[in-house]
Amino acid sequence: MPVNRRNALRGGALAAASTVLLTRPAFAASGATAPAAAPGSAVPAATAPIVAAYRQLQTGIHRPSPERAEALANLGRVAKAYNASLSVAGGGAPLWTDLPLVPGSDYTTSMYARLRAIAVDWGTPGGALSGDPVVLDRIKAALELIYTSQYNENVGELGNWYTYEIGIPYYLLHTLSVVADHLTAEQLARYLKPVKRFVGNPNLRANNTSVVETGANRADKALISIVAGALLGDTAWIRTGIDALTDVAGGGAASVVAKLDRAAGDGFHVDGSFIQHDTIPYPGHYGIVLLTALAGAIHVTQGTEYALPQPLKDKIYALVADSFAPFVYAGALMEPVRGRMLSRQGETGHDIGHQLTVATLVLARTAAGKTKTDLNALAAKWLKEGTYAPFLKIPDPERFAPGPDLVATPGIEFAQDMLASGARPARVEATHRIFGQQDRLVHVTEGWSASLGVSSTRISRYEAINGQNLKGYHVGDGVLYTFLPNAKGHYTDAYWPTVDPLLLPGTTEHDGPVDPKFGGVPVGPNAHTGGVRWDARHGAYAFDFRNWDGSLVAKKSWFFTPAGIVCLGAGITGTSSAAVRTTIENRNLGEGGRGVLLADGRRVATDLGKASVLRRPRWAHLENVGGYVLLDDASVTALREDRTGAWRDIDTGANTKGTTTPNTRRYQKLVLEHGVKPTDAKYAYAVLPGASVIDTLTASWAWRVLANTPVVQAIRVIGGTVLANFFAAGSAGDVTVSGPASVAVGRCGARTQLAVSDPTQLQDSVTVTVRGRSVEVPLKGTFGATKVVAL
Repeated sequence: MPVNRRNALRGGALAAASTVLLTRPAFAASGATAPAAAPGSAVPAATAPIVAAYRQLQTGIHRPSPERAEALANLGRVAKAYNASLSVAGGGAPLWTDLPLVPGSDYTTSMYARLRAIAVDWGTPGGALSGDPVVLDRIKAALELIYTSQYNENVGELGNWYTYEIGIPYYLLHTLSVVADHLTAEQLARYLKPVKRFVGNPNLRANNTSVVETGANRADKALISIVAGALLGDTAWIRTGIDALTDVAGGGAASVVAKLDRAAGDGFHVDGSFIQHDTIPYPGHYGIVLLTALAGAIHVTQGTEYALPQPLKDKIYALVADSFAPFVYAGALMEPVRGRMLSRQGETGHDIGHQLTVATLVLARTAAGKTKTDLNALAAKWLKEGTYAPFLKIPDPERFAPGPDLVATPGIEFAQDMLASGARPARVEATHRIFGQQDRLVHVTEGWSASLGVSSTRISRYEAINGQNLKGYHVGDGVLYTFLPNAKGHYTDAYWPTVDPLLLPGTTEHDGPVDPKFGGVPVGPNAHTGGVRWDARHGAYAFDFRNWDGSLVAKKSWFFTPAGIVCLGAGITGTSSAAVRTTIENRNLGEGGRGVLLADGRRVATDLGKASVLRRPRWAHLENVGGYVLLDDASVTALREDRTGAWRDIDTGANTKGTTTPNTRRYQKLVLEHGVKPTDAKYAYAVLPGASVIDTLTASWAWRVLANTPVVQAIRVIGGTVLANFFAAGSAGDVTVSGPASVAVGRCGARTQLAVSDPTQLQDSVTVTVRGRSVEVPLKGTFGATKVVAL
């Protein structure tokens, strides 16, 4: 259903506005020609076009529409509130009573963020504060007061380095770009002194010059350098920012568009993966932040002597379809590629999805030909499908604005410009794609999509830093995420503060205590994580699971087909005194949600808080969600319950913390109980997203389980193709392998075709024998990619 403000946050409007403002800054969007600087501007004429273009990214292209008027009115409401509560009396008094003037980074970002909202509203035609000379004087006074007391070239970095080197500079540049024509050259130079100190060399970390910046951080600093240099007329600083994008100083080693051919490591990879913090898959945040900065760099330099070279721009344009679009569903980014941002109230999958849409629109504006058409088609698709949080309909400026910032009007204007051009939305196409260099996959059908949250010795089990993701204990333990067209807000609708974090779908865990040292970015204990792609509709994925203390192990497989996902587990062995469970489903039904649960045609009692034990069911069906086929003789525990939690429970970050407002959501659990200290326990079931009762009854015809042991798990699908995960040398039916491998074998026209990958990413080759015929498949340096050979 469309987002309802009451369901989204249940109050705390201005507090939530601050939360959204304090996520990583980003531009809104536009590509129209920027207005020239006013006569007598302090910005040098030679670099004024860059500043004007950056101003346009804050205040828009002034394209009238009811949607723009509504968004601008919402911005005005918040900007007026911030302006009314702002004190510029000075004398040591705080600008806002809830933001004390103290050393450190906890409050300064908030000050600049609020000032930015006032300034942008002031500088936007039709804004509530637009052109008001009294407001302009207050903005100028506030700039001086914050500079003097909080952020100047003499302060030391206290707390998070990011605040001083990226967060504050961005908000400051947003503000300065709007009011620059009304400042003196001396004032501009004064307020940019700390930016020069902290971002003078975008290649390095200012507080530790031994750290070479990579990925999103490097791109952000590059754009900051370009814009700050333009405000001052410092052409050397502009060039330094442009050169930082491809790391000219470092010989290209940290280029933000380089494609790495290895597992993990910051940046983009040849298979489309994107990693930040060395071991975290991050297309759903830092990758988009990087793309946003790159789009901004293209936009502000377009048509100037500093314009980026076409080959570099072409590489940037190609990133959208390769690294980001596969993980977008209904306009939102999928959970397994959002890292710790799962816990941010102000950055749900839809929020960051809107930011991706804006970045794509900006890139399309500067592109030409088929590139422009393709980028616009993706943006139009996301706008069309994003009905839960409509891009053009901003119910409040605090939520679902285009980009994570408060201001929404430029993004709306730019989207409408694109739609008016007649751009056609891209079609949904069946896709099965494995990203071996970040241990992720995506499975797309015409009706539903799925992805997995896993880990390995290469990729972290979770990221829990800076007070964020405080209950993400098991997000890398084999979570199966399913995305349905009639539940587009499932994970956005207060899922993470209310879901039982010990029973995430697809995981096998015990009910004992969590890791007492939980936190950081720990990688997994085993290398065997990965899978094989057969075609656009079929694939297999394997996960050699061991929990945080080694007291629970399991071999787990997922086989993806057009009808659903077959889930097999074997070798489940526990040594602790805690009971072991595998979660088939833990679905967010919404606030007071309903839905009939059937098991073998009988209605299951759904009294809240009362568990029902389903004795050896053959199938189950949850209304408006889908079906579940039980492929062995296990019993299933069904429980419907209301769970309450606040975003502050999972995010206490200084600049991101959620509200304490309680959220209550209803969940349907389906759980397999393996008991205490199980030995070689197993499970076999299928998840059928969106299936009807009839679909569920007939689904078992679509596959046959061939093996489910600690050595091999395999199925045969319609048409005879075999999908198998081998955790060691072994056989399944007519297929034998010499070592760990994921394998698919079937007919391709008149020939038999073999697809193989090495989930361990450690072997030079694997020998596969099919019906007596052997082939040695070289796998060294493939980093989990599928190799296809004919037999």
